[in-house]
Amino acid sequence: MMTAKAVSRQEIIMNFSSPPTADDIGVFARQALESLPDELSAKCNDLLLEVEEFPDDATMQDLEIDTPYELLALYHSAKEISPGVQKKVANGEDKIIVYRRPILDVWCETGEDLGLLIREIMIEELARGFEFLDEDIHDMISRYR
Repeated sequence: MMTAKAVSRQEIIMNFSSPPTADDIGVFARQALESLPDELSAKCNDLLLEVEEFPDDATMQDLEIDTPYELLALYHSAKEISPGVQKKVANGEDKIIVYRRPILDVWCETGEDLGLLIREIMIEELARGFEFLDEDIHDMISRYR
């Protein structure tokens, strides 16, 4: 069971006596989307968010992943608008999927703040999807620590 408190539009999860649910992870993920670094936020206005337990078999095969615990989040984009023309911002068809169980495993192993962990995972996945350089990604993450 979790304890939650509403503050304006945001929900704050304070502690858990059972594992966080998909809805709990969704709250953290929505908060992360609302507080992305400016350089990412400008590209993610119409981004959809989904929370799933694990990646499906087709995703694991496409990414050549051996275990579903290897993938924490995945940005899906229909990048090509027309042949050779790629878009640089998300639209209503683009989404980020966060995978609950793999994230919870990392959370248990590291003991990090769950909200911070989810934010870092999402920043890294989105920044890679928008082809930011590694140094820029590390800078974005470090600014929010």
